[in-house]
Amino acid sequence: MVGVGRATRLLGYLSAADKDYDAVIRLGAATTTDDAEGEVLSQAAAAVDPSDLAAAVGRLTGVIEQVPSSVSAIKVGGRRSYERVRSGEAVELPPRTVTVSRFEVLDVAAVGDCLDVAVTVTCSSGTYIRALARDLGADLGVGGHLRQLRRTRSGTVSVTECQDLDEFERSPKLLSLGEALDRNFARLDVDAESAAAVSHGRGLPAIGAAGPVAVFGPGDAALALMAEEGDRLKPLAVFV
Repeated sequence: MVGVGRATRLLGYLSAADKDYDAVIRLGAATTTDDAEGEVLSQAAAAVDPSDLAAAVGRLTGVIEQVPSSVSAIKVGGRRSYERVRSGEAVELPPRTVTVSRFEVLDVAAVGDCLDVAVTVTCSSGTYIRALARDLGADLGVGGHLRQLRRTRSGTVSVTECQDLDEFERSPKLLSLGEALDRNFARLDVDAESAAAVSHGRGLPAIGAAGPVAVFGPGDAALALMAEEGDRLKPLAVFV
């Protein structure tokens, strides 16, 4: 996802949306990085019964506690976890609560003594698919790691709408700031008096919104992204 000009201020909020992934998990081998780039830690014949696989997938679906991979970009004492691991440190990250709303097996194929399990996943921001692969293998007692990964949706943006870099450089397809706000957040239209207050960084009365609110003024002008704090809407980012 690319932001240009004022829209760069939206990227952090857009990245917090839920996401879809297509992935291939290899059962029968655990690695140091929980993906195919790491060194193999253990191997086992992945003679997994389909019902056991389905049950293990079910246990990793819903609201779960997940320990991120130690080679993630999470900061530990001001340094990225993967930097600490690469310098030889042993890093154990605390678990975090994530939501896996869909974890569906699409296909299973034997690769030597291993099984490649093609899956599709819908999850909350902050979920690590390679940690799902690791935990699936651990649950089944055979080890596992992530073999392939492709994000197919982030929030309201599908991979079918995306461009490769060459195409983007030739003819970029961009949403206006107003379109991006309107598409991804609840909308609040305000009058000229309130628009002037928002443009100077002042708040508005709360409206009972559960998440960020895109505020528009007269003439469909994109004013701000705001969030409720107590009985007030307070600015997260002001665009005018």
